Amino acid sequence: MSTRARQAVSADRIDAWLPQTQCTLCGYPRCRAYAEAVAAGSAGINQCPPGGEVTIAALAKLLNAPPEPLDPRFGIHKPRARAVIDEAVCIGCRKCIDACPVDAIVGARKLMHTVIADECNGCELCLPPCPVDCIVMVPVDSAEAAEPWPEYTRAETNRWRARTEKRLRRLALRKRTRYGTSHSTESAAPLPPDRERIRAEIRAAVARVKARKSRPSGQGN
Repeated sequence: MSTRARQAVSADRIDAWLPQTQCTLCGYPRCRAYAEAVAAGSAGINQCPPGGEVTIAALAKLLNAPPEPLDPRFGIHKPRARAVIDEAVCIGCRKCIDACPVDAIVGARKLMHTVIADECNGCELCLPPCPVDCIVMVPVDSAEAAEPWPEYTRAETNRWRARTEKRLRRLALRKRTRYGTSHSTESAAPLPPDRERIRAEIRAAVARVKARKSRPSGQGN
């Protein structure tokens, strides 16, 4: 299909066939960006591992293009899973909260975090930034006859899209408020000592967790 013909298909229609996990495996920062790239002809229809064969077949039909197997460079299709935080190990660093594209993790700095199970889309973006490896992915029993994907319902993907857009609007407003409207001579960004203090706090918390793990069973604090 020519690039011009692809551009006649709106990114909205392409985005509707993406499962909205926002996992970035396709090489784009979120599902909408990938949809726009497909519409522009700069990305293939086979770069979405979570969508798998369902998404590829739907995009092929939508774009009047031949279906292609999932490109292994972007990953493999895996069973659905959700994140679970070991609350006894969590140090409250907020890194997972900042990474979650659908605001499915709640908590506060230095306090325990937890995952809202029904909102977790299984993107796994919370795993790499966790300094104490207290997050694991557990299998999710897919709803029977889930449509159009075996693992995801349309209602779920629509909700994840809405939560992503709401989060992006909130972050944009925060950025404008912090940098765009203030005329103060004080920098809105954390000063280097603040960043070092945060790093020091995380290092100290990690050290406490490691010490707790290495302490013989039954030994008190």
